[in-house]
Amino acid sequence: MQTVVIVIHLMIVAIMIGAVLLQKSEGGGLGMGGGAGFMSSRGTANLLSRTTAVLAAGFFLTSLFLSWYAGYDRKPSSIIGQPASQTQPAGGAPIAPPTSGGILDSLKKADEQQNQAPAGPQVPRSQ
Repeated sequence: MQTVVIVIHLMIVAIMIGAVLLQKSEGGGLGMGGGAGFMSSRGTANLLSRTTAVLAAGFFLTSLFLSWYAGYDRKPSSIIGQPASQTQPAGGAPIAPPTSGGILDSLKKADEQQNQAPAGPQVPRSQ
C-alpha cells in the first residue's frame, strides 16, 4: 500500500515540476517563444494554473497520507527510551520515593542496588 502511494506521489511530483516549468513567467522562462501555439496565451495560463493547483492538492493529500501511515503502528514510549508499559527499572526492584535527601540520593541507592552481584546466571533481556 505504501509503495503504491509513494509511486503515485512521485508521478505527481514529476508532472507538477513540468507544469510549473511550462508556465509563462514575466521573464519568459521555458514558456517563451512566439504566439503561434495550439492555444492562446490566456487559455494556456488558465489550463496550466488549474493543472498546477490540482497537482498541488494531490501532492498535499499524498504527503498527509504517507505521514499518517508512517505513524500508524507507532507505540508510545517514555523519554528514557524504555517502553511505556515497563514499570520497573532493569534491576528488578522498584525505586522507592525519597524520604530524606534529594533525587540524587535516591538515584545513588538505586544504582547501588543494581550493582550488587547477581545470585546466579541471568538470561539477557531484549528490548
